[in-house]
Amino acid sequence: MPTVDPRAAEKAVLVAYLGAQRRHVLGILDGLDDEAMRRPVLPSGWSCVAMVQHLTLDEERFWFGAVMAGDQEAIDELGAAGDTWTVAPDLPVAEVMARYRSEIERSDAIIAGLPLDAPPAWWPGELFGDWRLDDLREVLLHMIVELACHAGHLDAARELIDGRQWLVLTD
Repeated sequence: MPTVDPRAAEKAVLVAYLGAQRRHVLGILDGLDDEAMRRPVLPSGWSCVAMVQHLTLDEERFWFGAVMAGDQEAIDELGAAGDTWTVAPDLPVAEVMARYRSEIERSDAIIAGLPLDAPPAWWPGELFGDWRLDDLREVLLHMIVELACHAGHLDAARELIDGRQWLVLTD
């Protein structure tokens, strides 16, 4: 009988849950036109496309590209990106969505190349003070929580836009 590596099994579970949250984000937005993607519906004023841009830059690129991979380009973009919640009106929604999918692929490649106990290659101490995530395992858990939270925000926005709900069982 083959032996199962518990670390590999744990990593597979974490990656599966991360993927499920990413699919939730993409699934709840499926079918929205550009106007609906750009329309803010909550009092804070963010739009669905702004949330996707935030997930691309402040979540996927930051946590996996900058923190875990130590990619200097991703690190340098942190200050240059400005307000990631503001999407330029001339930036096509399809391009924002494509960037998100591309960043997910990049993140997945980084995750695949690291063990769960890999420490961050870079840490933004000036942003977080004493708070720190110690390894890929903690970054994956953090990202699962972040994506689940933001997927819930998108659920609320989508329901306000056109009444669609995610994973609702009907009679």
